[in-house]
Amino acid sequence: MKNIKLKIARMEYDMNQEALAKAVGVTRQTIGMIESGNYNPTLNLCIAICDVLGKTLNDLFWIPTEERMNDDENSK
Repeated sequence: MKNIKLKIARMEYDMNQEALAKAVGVTRQTIGMIESGNYNPTLNLCIAICDVLGKTLNDLFWIPTEERMNDDENSK
């Protein structure tokens, strides 16, 4: 599932993927993969991203149950 909330928060903070990656100690590709839904970051990485962007874990990474269930049904 794509992480649009992360991308929007990053853009609101006027950061590109490279700048966010450098701030949290990962590669630009890692940030791109998180945003595209192809990488499940560790809790520590999620917290670091939230700290840099001034957001909470819920703001950026929480997926409501209904959306998770719909995504699970669509992947079958």
